[in-house]
Amino acid sequence: MPRRIFLVGVTGMLCHTPLLAQPVAADTVTLDPVVVTGSRAQIASFNLPMSVDVVTAEQISTGQLGINASEALVRVPGLVVQNRQNYAQDLQISSRGFGARSAFGVRGIKLIADGIPASTPDGQGQAASFNLDVAERFEVLRGPMATVYGSNAGGVIQMFSRDGVGRPRVTAGVLAGSFGSRKYRLGAEGEANGVGFVLDASRFDTDGYRTHSAARRDQTFAKITTAPDDDSTLSVVYNGLRQKGTQDPLGITWENYRDNPRQSASQAEDFNTRKSINNQQAGINYERRLGVATLQANVYAGQRDVRQYLSIPIAPQRNPTHAGGVVDFSRKFYGAGLRLIQPVQALPGDFEVITGLDYDQSRDNRYGYENFVGSTLGVKGRERRNEVNTATSLDPYVQANWALGPWTWQAGLRYNTVRIKVDDRYLSNGDDSGSQRYSRLTPAVGAMYAFTPDLHGYVSAGSGFETPTLGESAYSATGGFNNSIKPSRSQQIETGLKARVWDNTRVNLALFQIRTKDEIVVASNTGGRSVFQNAAKTLRRGVELGVESELTRTLTATLAVTHLRAEYDSSVSGSNGISRGNRLPGVPATTLYGELAYEPATWVNTAVEGVYRSKVQVQDSNEARPAPGYAVFNLRARFKQDVGDWQFEQLVRLENVFDKKYVGSVIVGDGNGRFYEPAPGRAWYAGVNAQYAF
Repeated sequence: MPRRIFLVGVTGMLCHTPLLAQPVAADTVTLDPVVVTGSRAQIASFNLPMSVDVVTAEQISTGQLGINASEALVRVPGLVVQNRQNYAQDLQISSRGFGARSAFGVRGIKLIADGIPASTPDGQGQAASFNLDVAERFEVLRGPMATVYGSNAGGVIQMFSRDGVGRPRVTAGVLAGSFGSRKYRLGAEGEANGVGFVLDASRFDTDGYRTHSAARRDQTFAKITTAPDDDSTLSVVYNGLRQKGTQDPLGITWENYRDNPRQSASQAEDFNTRKSINNQQAGINYERRLGVATLQANVYAGQRDVRQYLSIPIAPQRNPTHAGGVVDFSRKFYGAGLRLIQPVQALPGDFEVITGLDYDQSRDNRYGYENFVGSTLGVKGRERRNEVNTATSLDPYVQANWALGPWTWQAGLRYNTVRIKVDDRYLSNGDDSGSQRYSRLTPAVGAMYAFTPDLHGYVSAGSGFETPTLGESAYSATGGFNNSIKPSRSQQIETGLKARVWDNTRVNLALFQIRTKDEIVVASNTGGRSVFQNAAKTLRRGVELGVESELTRTLTATLAVTHLRAEYDSSVSGSNGISRGNRLPGVPATTLYGELAYEPATWVNTAVEGVYRSKVQVQDSNEARPAPGYAVFNLRARFKQDVGDWQFEQLVRLENVFDKKYVGSVIVGDGNGRFYEPAPGRAWYAGVNAQYAF
């Protein structure tokens, strides 16, 4: 009953209150933000036949902690972003069901930061590289048009950092709160002699809500922007992330969760499960006007070093083919992109063609070691794995945008090539070398019709595919490289309406269907080793609703609702049997985010946030107990003062106001039955920033 009251009350409040509101000035709400995601060119999102949303700098920073991307992305329909409260495993992000089964990191969604992919060519990504302290905006694309971003693009999340503009200024901040959480930040930005700069460094520490979940995360950022001449711009971006000895509490069983949600799995303590990360990357973005055309180019390179201590028992590691309980790899990644945006003035209306080429490669020197020496657990032991893993993609593409009268047309075609190769150099237990090359042409098309200047309807369709990751290809049922696993292929269709109401309200409504063949699922999971196979078919059908409204000049409302029915469309035999009609694990049927923000003056902003998610299945068979649905509320307040050249800002935030006990995320298909990752109870945070402008 409380959940129903929450859904009905918040939905009614946010959807129907605008009928009572007085119209306000048209420029008080950003009704059609300009985006580049999807079209590759700058176009107002209101005029695009696709689901693409913008999270602004104000929404990212106002009353938020600036620690996890989940703070900003929770307001986007179609996305489910779970903060695992486990900094060894990153966020859990899914887009219309894509990526929900990822046990670590982000899978099946293209992550991009300032033109630099945060996803490897095989589809594995890390959202921790998003630095919220310097973010200008997020652009989030869902649906068929995401397929023009290549393989493993069930959705696209792009973060754009701000440019250094205005008077040079320095900023210092400190944040403290529950569970020993502390954040310190120092930054500088501005413009001098035509060169913009943004420099930022921060340190975040937490003892963790659960036992054995302490973490320290250091982030550094630098960006230089300049204009070499009147027709070009150049930016150089550096991004660093370092975590040392981040503790991993692991998932726990339902019985453990019921008894004490703050505990970790006993194996976490026994093996001192932990993870260290050192990620450094840099890129150059160049743009030049060539008459009416625009040339864009970027290059990037980086290195990611990871050492992770797992909780795999000693007995399975006695198997001579086992890779051990310590993962140790050093990844070098690099790539480049070239794009030409060419208007065609010979045709009526506004017509432009975008042609481009993307090249990306990641190369891992990957080692495995036993996680014990004698009877001592959680230490680096004998070598059990030595491989070079390479993932490469080379994708040419072409897109066209055409605005003609009340019609807007979008079309894209991309030829995707992904090559995965494993070169086994530890041959005493056999040769696990192997390689696969996957290629596919992925088209997408969309059309929008303007019924009125403030009401647009659209339909789009596209074809995509999702390749296995290196981890999913590493093992087969008979040992060695898994040559039998194939990419999953999807056919997507979407239709929707976009409306501007009373000059102060934006409404986006989308209905979609996704049919997937050869969905990649777990075939077996024993002894710390997962073997994957292709399921036959899955079906996803859903509806998304997004509303943003300025009810009065001091009161604004936000609503994001998603209802998604994601299920297997045919049965799959094997040790993890799947029956037709089973729900896809990790995907809630209903998600809702609501927010009411009150700003009576420029120096104060307060808000109440509400989040609802329905129950979530934890394994393909749907036999284990699902994680129950939940509803939580948060409160926040921000205060600002300007005193001469100084600006001060204070933050107070209270999360899970009613101290709700709930499972925040799940580990899909965990072979030990430790599916559940509890979320914190009531938590408070307070912080202060000071900025001085020269």
